[in-house]
Amino acid sequence: MTDLFRPRGPESALDLLGADILAEKADALGRAGKKAEACLAVLRDSDEARRDGLLQAAADAVYAYFVQRELCGLRRHEALIREMRIPRGVLARLGAKP
Repeated sequence: MTDLFRPRGPESALDLLGADILAEKADALGRAGKKAEACLAVLRDSDEARRDGLLQAAADAVYAYFVQRELCGLRRHEALIREMRIPRGVLARLGAKP
């Protein structure tokens, strides 16, 4: 008899739920990261006339990414800020001291 036919207890259901939650967190983290990267790229390629609105859009996307990272247990953002080259103007809108 294989494990497929063995009755499963509540622990198995919780394991499956936990795995689904982790998968959704990882997927949401990836989506938030891609959105932040895209907004930062648009900001870098923009002209001065559009910069203010793009700064806010980038700040919103970076904020959402930071929140999602923290939900996944990633609390330090310093290396990410350097790696993504997040401008001081974006960080200032997040309340960070540039």
